[in-house]
Amino acid sequence: MRTHYCGELNRQNLNQSVTLCGWANRRRDHGGVIFVDLRDRSGIAQIVFNPDDNALFVLAEKIRNEYVLCITGQVAERPVGTFNPNMASGEIEVVARHIEIMNVSATPPFMLDDDNLNENTRLTHRYLDLRRPAMQANLRLRYEVSKALRHYLDSQGFMEIETPMLTRSTPEGARDYLVPSRVYPGQFFALPQSPQLFKQMLMVSGFDRYFQITRCFRDEDLRADRQPEFTQVDIETSFMDEADIMTLVEEGIRRLFREVLQVELPSPFPRISWHEAMARYGSDKPDLRVDLELTDLTTLMKEVEFKVFKDAAHLSDGRVAALRVPGGGSFARSEIDTWTEYVKIYGAKGLAWIKVNERSKGEAGLQSPIVKFLMPVMNEVLDCVGAQDGDIVFFGADRAKIVYEALGALRTRIGHEKGHASAGWRPLWVVDFPMFEYDDEHQRWVALHHPFTSPQKGHEDLLGTDPGRALSRAYDMVLNGWEIGGGSIRIHHAEVQAKVFDALGISEQEAQEKFGFLLEALSFGAPPHGGLAFGLDRLVALMAHAESIRDVIAFPKTQRSACLLTQAPNTVSEAQLRELHILKMGK
Repeated sequence: MRTHYCGELNRQNLNQSVTLCGWANRRRDHGGVIFVDLRDRSGIAQIVFNPDDNALFVLAEKIRNEYVLCITGQVAERPVGTFNPNMASGEIEVVARHIEIMNVSATPPFMLDDDNLNENTRLTHRYLDLRRPAMQANLRLRYEVSKALRHYLDSQGFMEIETPMLTRSTPEGARDYLVPSRVYPGQFFALPQSPQLFKQMLMVSGFDRYFQITRCFRDEDLRADRQPEFTQVDIETSFMDEADIMTLVEEGIRRLFREVLQVELPSPFPRISWHEAMARYGSDKPDLRVDLELTDLTTLMKEVEFKVFKDAAHLSDGRVAALRVPGGGSFARSEIDTWTEYVKIYGAKGLAWIKVNERSKGEAGLQSPIVKFLMPVMNEVLDCVGAQDGDIVFFGADRAKIVYEALGALRTRIGHEKGHASAGWRPLWVVDFPMFEYDDEHQRWVALHHPFTSPQKGHEDLLGTDPGRALSRAYDMVLNGWEIGGGSIRIHHAEVQAKVFDALGISEQEAQEKFGFLLEALSFGAPPHGGLAFGLDRLVALMAHAESIRDVIAFPKTQRSACLLTQAPNTVSEAQLRELHILKMGK
């Protein structure tokens, strides 16, 4: 029907006859001349209806927002002084010669150019929300990212292979979405949390280099960067170690940013250990744009009078850490109170602080309720954190996990709110993760990544003697404070896998019940292998500068895992439930 897209027209099309199809973005009546901004996925073209063609003009008067139009006309230069630099087609307009109203539209529930829309309204009418230029741009970007990643992986010899959506329920860290079987009463399939087990079996099958852009499902509490169904760029390869894999995928991300955003990322990405990331930034996905760092004061606080600090310093897993903010002495007490409530979200009981007004005056130059308790070590504390006049120092004291999470979150918030963050892109690798973390609730070790992650060479014996010290061959790619990809070298020796299961308290019988098919596959000449998975939604959200991954997914769920558009989940009939053996006859 069309000869051109609206946003493609420019001065090179002057005097050409064109046919455009799209939606009426807006109609304007200017003193007897009607202008219609016609919109399609490429952009907007201005259409002019002159009153000399009475029949055409009368038809144009009927146009309303979101009417579907097919317009034929001649491309002309806009009058001098009316150019629109914000539009690709801003130097031209189309003088209409023929118009067909292909469909009318009810009055939309919101204006498409309203930047302050309620998200529930947007999601309820997502088909209209997706017409907005910002959303069209986001989904176009998502397509470009997927295309570029596929092209790169293909150039590196990877094959895209699909894995099942209906599979076995296995423990992978989150609740499964279960699908009842009609054929096997009382039994269930699970939707995959990841293709982890299948991609390992593909390595056993000899495919060597596999990838897949695939949907994954996790029934977990949601945040801005999580959805119950999400998309992974899943990668697995044989006969490569972690350095080879990291080099390969790092180059892929650099090429992606170069091709799609025309941005050059640094080469190579910096690499820091998990322990260093936690100690310096309080996070295993630190935002390196923020120039603030934590300082560990645990040893220094073991003999102070301040009970909160002293008790934390003597805990086996306790930490006392400080966050110095240059120039923070000017922070208002109301701001400090707000941040005190903020860190409580992360389990902190409060937020101690000291303002350094004039350090040379000793105690008189310091402002804080806790100053008098720390005076014996105050100079050492201030030297450790590098405090200068006009600074503020925040303190966290508790178990390490709470201190790191609370001060790490505070570091990021203050950094961005108070001008201690730079612009641009700051990628890094976080490596040398612990194999396990201790689950206090269930009094046992759990895998930090998954139970098939290989321990570092020489750490195999620690699995049975001191699991907390064992490090894994895992690696995460972090960008601007978001983990965009993570992976590891997998275990391919049966005896090492048995040690890991033993450290996790998984008996041989339980291992066979849950993972028997994989363990059997690994017994048939499994090659050394490893991989990585990128979160496509997170990656695109970052590249689009979107506030939430919901803005780069065509039809997302809410934070309560509901689809407002289709009103899912919904109830089903008793007949369907009986057919699935969920309701018995007569119930």
